[in-house]
Amino acid sequence: MTASQREAVAIPLLALAGAAVLFGLFCAWAGASPAGVFASIYKAGFGSWYSWQNSLLRAAPLMLCGLTTALPARAGVITVGNEGAFVVGGLAAAASGLATASTAPWLSLLLMMIAGSAAGGAWLALAAGLQHYRGVNAVISSLLLNYLAIALLLQLVEGPMRDPGSLNFPATHPIPPSHQLGRIAGTRVHYGLIFGVIACLLIWFLLERTVWGMEVKIAGGNARTAKLAGLPIGRIVLVASFLGGACAGLAGMVEVAAIHGRASQAISAGYGYVGILVAFLSRQSPLRILLVSVLLGAVLASGGILQRDHELPDATITVFEGIAFLAILASEALSGRFGFRRAAAQPASVKTVEAANARP
Repeated sequence: MTASQREAVAIPLLALAGAAVLFGLFCAWAGASPAGVFASIYKAGFGSWYSWQNSLLRAAPLMLCGLTTALPARAGVITVGNEGAFVVGGLAAAASGLATASTAPWLSLLLMMIAGSAAGGAWLALAAGLQHYRGVNAVISSLLLNYLAIALLLQLVEGPMRDPGSLNFPATHPIPPSHQLGRIAGTRVHYGLIFGVIACLLIWFLLERTVWGMEVKIAGGNARTAKLAGLPIGRIVLVASFLGGACAGLAGMVEVAAIHGRASQAISAGYGYVGILVAFLSRQSPLRILLVSVLLGAVLASGGILQRDHELPDATITVFEGIAFLAILASEALSGRFGFRRAAAQPASVKTVEAANARP
């Protein structure tokens, strides 16, 4: 493991440990035993096969939403438009599913995947394009696009796409059960988990084993060097952002096709926001996103047990997410301060000195 890789693992772990301590203090202040709370989180996330399935159900969209921030970040653009891309992806998938309800199930699902991915990709690429070509900060524009996407969802499900039978809970017409995404044999986990794993592996391959991946690293590492090398930075940024948004759009399609069966306000469940935390905890590594998504999926699955066993509000998990995110942001200041890189460089410097002393 290289020095930079050791640092990439050590800093997030230190930040997560600090967040756990602060969260424990918060729980103690709220009148609950910190040890009992953490034991309950473990029990809810990994205590049984049923708990594992709950964790994996929540990990599936987190994998895809983690890539939504990680991929543009590797190209030098920080975006937080995961929730917006997730919502428009789910909305586009629902519209596609309803329009193709009379076709073969496999064709309908394929078109839903394409529609959801394309909508999510275009939504996030808009924010990246505004920054590259017009100088509009991508963090601000993508954050505002989240609210615009949710407003668009509400406008459509309460208006032209509304099912008259949805009464007090506005939603679109349901997608036929035969056209919905099924479950992995013998489990409660839907095939969206397979989509998430494949997406992480595919993005890792693109970044680490292709020329385009090298161009992304150069553009994200030093834009001036990329310009001098003649790389098309604008195209690299837009493609990376489109692919990242497509992952969130695919997650939205999975939420519609595997969980709700229709589009409604319920599809905006906050997975996009948690995906930002996944990306920062994993230091934008597609492979580490797999592990971090499962861990945070377990945390999300524990909201009910904290409320039941410790009389804590269900929003307690959101508090932990906020503390962890702040800890991760603060930990960025520790980069380069652990001595990993200096230690790795020491043998070379020693050899240089010895070689100089050996000269006649």
